[in-house]
Amino acid sequence: MHEPTSWAAFAGRRASRAVECVDLSEQPERLDSGLWFVVADFEADLGRDGATRPGGRARAWRFADVGPAPAPGSDGRSWHGPAPSSWASSLDRDSYVRAVATVRERVRRGDVYQVNVCRVLSAPLAATGAGAGAEPDAAALAARLTAGNPAPYAAAVHVPAASGLDPVWVVSASPELYLSLEAAPGGTSLASGPIKGTARTPSGLTAKDRAENVMITDLVRNDLQRVCRPGTVDVTDLLSVEEHPGLVHLVSRVRGELLAAGPGLWARALEATFPPGSVSGAPKSSALRLIAELEPTARGPYCGAVGWVDGDAGRAELAVGIRTFWWEDAGDGGVLRFGTGAGITWGSDPEREWDETELKADRLVGLASSER
Repeated sequence: MHEPTSWAAFAGRRASRAVECVDLSEQPERLDSGLWFVVADFEADLGRDGATRPGGRARAWRFADVGPAPAPGSDGRSWHGPAPSSWASSLDRDSYVRAVATVRERVRRGDVYQVNVCRVLSAPLAATGAGAGAEPDAAALAARLTAGNPAPYAAAVHVPAASGLDPVWVVSASPELYLSLEAAPGGTSLASGPIKGTARTPSGLTAKDRAENVMITDLVRNDLQRVCRPGTVDVTDLLSVEEHPGLVHLVSRVRGELLAAGPGLWARALEATFPPGSVSGAPKSSALRLIAELEPTARGPYCGAVGWVDGDAGRAELAVGIRTFWWEDAGDGGVLRFGTGAGITWGSDPEREWDETELKADRLVGLASSER
């Protein structure tokens, strides 16, 4: 058995032995120096939109030891997941279809243009390992996802409650870039890679998918313009088809040069862009209010942000927290959660949107269920 120890891995870096945790809703300036691994809930109060939504957390952990991530491997670990039949959804098919119909009516009325409607899957999962502080083996699940569903922004952050710090248990196979930051002599660039449009094969992508991607890319462009120099924000890639295990996505890329680096950079960047536009909607404030009305369960780290920020080097990579599992001690053995959703526009077919949420969840929930 492997006792849980605090560790994090993302974008080529692995850290161990967490020594500090900060609340970014209160101290975003801490990201201006040092290397931090970040997990921000979708509901965290970091945005400028003013929408009403339930409270969430945005936290960053500093670790004693940081180095390059080793080659993926199981390290002898064996993942023990929930039974496939034990998963339940916060919205069943009928409820989700009704939510899609509600969004379409709000679009018809002119309240919104697009809303991302999500549901949270959950399954009971007891801790594994010995000792009162044992928790499920996040590293074993991360290794299984790496082997069965490799993702460009795969991440894991596990700080157990026994560490004495604010705990977190998140394992993600995200394909989507929320923000990257790169300091250079000529300036500091900020980039994002919104995903909108999902199908099993490229031929399954529709005109609705392309129109939705363009709409959300424009929203992301407007968000970046709030913190970038006028005239520098550009869509560098539009409607690219990316292949991932079991499905394809439409991906666009937006980049700009920061208006000002230095102190307060992350407070400004998060205020301008959080939560990510691809998983909220347009206009963002109206979409967030509708999400709070339609979704019965908080998304937590799903659709939030996960990654690292190196304030000293002026570099960062944060993924949108999609294709993400998180575990919490529910007091009766714990629960594993996974979120899935779809972007809804006037052109949405409710049954097709439900099928998209099934497609996004099928492979990963299968990998996380019952040891194979």
